[in-house]
Amino acid sequence: MFLKHRIFALFFNFFNLFALKNNKISFIKDSNESFNGNFKFIQEELENHKNFQFNTFFKDKFSLKSFYNLATSKYIFLNDNFFSMAFMNFKSDVLILQLWHAPGAFKKFGASISNDVEKKMIEKISDKTDFLFVSSSKIKKYYKEAFLINENKIKDFGIPRTDYYFKNDLNIENIKKKFYNKYPEAKDKKIVLYAPTFRNKKENNDIFNFFELKKFNEYFGDEYIFTLRLHPKIKKFLNKDISKKNHFIDLTDFENEEELLLIADVLITDYSSIMIEFLILNKPIIFFTYDLDYYLNEDRGFYFDFKKYAPGIITRDMDQLIESFKNIDSENIDNTKCLNYQFNTLDGNVSKRIVDFIVNYEG
Repeated sequence: MFLKHRIFALFFNFFNLFALKNNKISFIKDSNESFNGNFKFIQEELENHKNFQFNTFFKDKFSLKSFYNLATSKYIFLNDNFFSMAFMNFKSDVLILQLWHAPGAFKKFGASISNDVEKKMIEKISDKTDFLFVSSSKIKKYYKEAFLINENKIKDFGIPRTDYYFKNDLNIENIKKKFYNKYPEAKDKKIVLYAPTFRNKKENNDIFNFFELKKFNEYFGDEYIFTLRLHPKIKKFLNKDISKKNHFIDLTDFENEEELLLIADVLITDYSSIMIEFLILNKPIIFFTYDLDYYLNEDRGFYFDFKKYAPGIITRDMDQLIESFKNIDSENIDNTKCLNYQFNTLDGNVSKRIVDFIVNYEG
């Protein structure tokens, strides 16, 4: 069991015989380059300090050089789980830092939805993790449950990627202009972003079996351009003919998700934590939850009562969504309560807080 992870650990443990380099940093991620927002902002902040050497360890690729770099790194950052860590022997003065890719707490994840074997792996990894950074003190208990980690290791400093929205040189009009130059069909239209999450039930991942794009465009196509941002695991489930039959812009591989949220006028989602980040912008959210009963009872479920908590309009089918969308401009949007629960502080200094903490840490 876990043969690949044991093999990865075997090579890591060999290279662990080499001396640690105090200026070396490794980011652990997958080769799809998923969930990189936090890494980008942490690296930019680290570059303001001493001359660090940055390396990437792809957790789904085998590379002797990468094992060497990882084993000789003083600081190791993660944005997801990496089960090989359960079998790796880290030096005592290495700092292992979990940034986690999703802001806040919403749908259940990690040990909250794992079997006993997986929970033991997660607990081993958390024992080796020095700090886990989250967006709010109010959600620490959920991360403690999901990571099976000592609460003293959880630091509510915020999520680095949110620093984007507070940059001094942020110019929305220029960002929109660049977007329209790349996608001229979007010019003079409002942008609706559909960002569904992954489901454990395979057939529920073919989202356009439920979302009637042709019908949506017939009602709103003159005013809105429909854009799509898929979870990395969903793409293989989609009907390949959908783009030929219906007009939309696929932004699944759009590099800067923060830019996308900034220029979107409306978000349509389901159970994705993307909605938590979208709260910062105080714009309309519609939840399209065609499989809500199944998701609640047989899939992941939530840390909260979804029907009471969701900060937007909940729709169960296409007719409800269209009726809600007709009145979206007149909706009185106030997500303050939810925003304050999910975030302690939004000030553009999250990356600085985290980096100052770790470079000065003497534990």
